[in-house]
Amino acid sequence: MDEIGAIVVGGGVVGLAVARALALAGHEVMILEREHRFGTITSARNSGVIHAGLYYPEGSLKAGLCVTGRQLLYDFCDSNRVPHRRCGKLIVASNGDELAALDSVMARGTAAGVDDLIRLSPTEAKAIEPALACAGAVYSPSSGIIDQHNLMLALLGEAEAHGSMLVCDAVVSGAERTGDVWKVTVGDAELVTSILVNAAGLGAQTLARMIEAIDPALVPPLHLAKGCYFSYAGKVPFSRLIYPVPGPASLGTHFTLDLGGQARFGPDIHWVDEIEYSVDPGLKPEFLAAARRIWPEAEEDRLQPAYAGVRPKLSGPGMATADFVIQGADVHGLAGLVNLFGIESPGLTASLAIAAQVAEMIGEQSPPAR
Repeated sequence: MDEIGAIVVGGGVVGLAVARALALAGHEVMILEREHRFGTITSARNSGVIHAGLYYPEGSLKAGLCVTGRQLLYDFCDSNRVPHRRCGKLIVASNGDELAALDSVMARGTAAGVDDLIRLSPTEAKAIEPALACAGAVYSPSSGIIDQHNLMLALLGEAEAHGSMLVCDAVVSGAERTGDVWKVTVGDAELVTSILVNAAGLGAQTLARMIEAIDPALVPPLHLAKGCYFSYAGKVPFSRLIYPVPGPASLGTHFTLDLGGQARFGPDIHWVDEIEYSVDPGLKPEFLAAARRIWPEAEEDRLQPAYAGVRPKLSGPGMATADFVIQGADVHGLAGLVNLFGIESPGLTASLAIAAQVAEMIGEQSPPAR
């Protein structure tokens, strides 16, 4: 058997951030990614937005880790030349009935520690985005956009520079506690480690259920929420992100830009039973209606199906939005194991803060001598 200081299962942005944090703490780390390349699932199929932290309940992990992680992420991007832009975001009420929702966004963000929010009248909103249609808005100057792939490259590069190794096409088929170590089965190989981090995203529950020592009641149900995006061809009149007031299960179909200037609308939300990434062209009327609530001059012919992602939610239709679950030995009683469940948005923004918390949770274990 091969012995590894720490194993992180999952090579998305959170898994890579955790591997980096553990490597910086002195652990030899192996990252096991089941796909052919790192970061091709949830981490690559989102809006690429750096969130300020406005939407999440006071005291929740999402609120605290997003606000802390946002600054850590901007600092990391500056230090490692990761392409990003602090472009700002407007959350808009499309009519007077939605103004109360703006008050809630403002109050919730302020309670979470977002201290730079600005409430705007329709005239003030149109002064900075003249093409915008709204009855009022909240402006978040700390929101931004990022190149997710280059972020993951930078995280992986720093992790590898401090002793980590990425192994792709590595499908974990078992994990069991043996004495004071973990035995992890990958194909025909058995790996031994004292630290096992389950950052498998959409596969986190499946991996956790492979561990017989875990009480099944501690593994939350997984709800799959598919979100589609439509791209918009040609020039758009906005330089900032434009979001509607949030809905009960998502942030709503919003307008985003990437660093190359490509405009997108999305994601919508569809509860699904299996993971697949097709985008139905028949959704165009819904996307056009959502786009025109923000920008009345949006042209139908310029909207085209783009891509889709699936969010690993812990709450389903009609349920209150669930928080992140970062589960350590204080919950399941198994030393050296941390499970990450339900790491959806704002997981990318919070990734470095999540990694710091995981490293702290297992920090009492000394790294093995090299």
